[in-house]
Parts: sequence; C-alpha cells; structure tokens
Amino acid sequence: DTGLRLSEALGLCKDDVHLDADIPFIDIRTHSWRRLKTRTSSRKIPLVGEALWSATRAYQSTDRSYLFPRYCDGKHVKANSASAALNKWMKEQTKDDYVIHGFRHSMRYRLRAVQCPADVIDQIGGWSTVGVGHSYGEGYNLHTTLKYLTSAVLEN
Repeated sequence: DTGLRLSEALGLCKDDVHLDADIPFIDIRTHSWRRLKTRTSSRKIPLVGEALWSATRAYQSTDRSYLFPRYCDGKHVKANSASAALNKWMKEQTKDDYVIHGFRHSMRYRLRAVQCPADVIDQIGGWSTVGVGHSYGEGYNLHTTLKYLTSAVLEN
C-alpha cells in the first residue's frame, strides 16, 4: 500500500520510519547502501492500511538498524535476491505469472481509480513528472498524499 520500488523498501533503516508522527510515514531518501532511481524518488510516503501494519511489524521485529537486515547490510541492498525469492513464493501461492513489481503498478491503477491527480500519483510512486512547473516547491504534503492513499487502500 505504498507503491515503493522493492529496493526502496529493502533499503529502509529504522531512522526512515516515523511511526509516532501525527501522520505515520516513511522517508525515502538516498543512503550510502542504496541510491534512488530518479531525483523525484526522494519522498515521504504516509503509512496506511497494511503498509502501516507491515512497517510497524518490521520495525518491532528487528534489533538491527535496517528494517530488512537479511537483504540490507549497510553496504548493499540485495534486491535481486529478494525479488527472486518473492516471485518464487508468489508463483507457488497463485500458480500464475504475477511478479512482485506488479504491486507497484497496481498502486498506480488503484490511485487512478480514486481520481487521484497524475502529479500526485507520480509523487507517491517517485515517478518522474514531465514539465518544468513540477520541479517547483516541495511537492504535495503528507495530508494530501494520505487522502489519496487512504482512498485507494479502502476502495480496493
């Protein structure tokens, strides 16, 4: 329920997770062990629904600095290994050709279904937005992205 890239999620450290904020969120930012794909990939994502439950559980389940120490050691993020393991598990569960990256695209579809503006969708997913005007300011605040993410999570 975040639209994150797998490598973005795997590279999270506990300092990126803000569960006690008025609006719980994760801060997607560059780290020495994980660069971001685009300049617009740096963003704050509100945690709602299963994403809030999952982030809380991951945070409480590790005594390490990283949320997923099996796949992030502070030097590297093992996104390919995680992707292969998750895709194998999904194949066993569904018997279909679903892949983990499909969750990211489904969030875009879910946001579109609740009439979320395209530039808000791009900000949530960290997709590049075309046009000079989109580079002004700091983007949409957590209240705005929360509104659309909550709608997308509850509608689907």
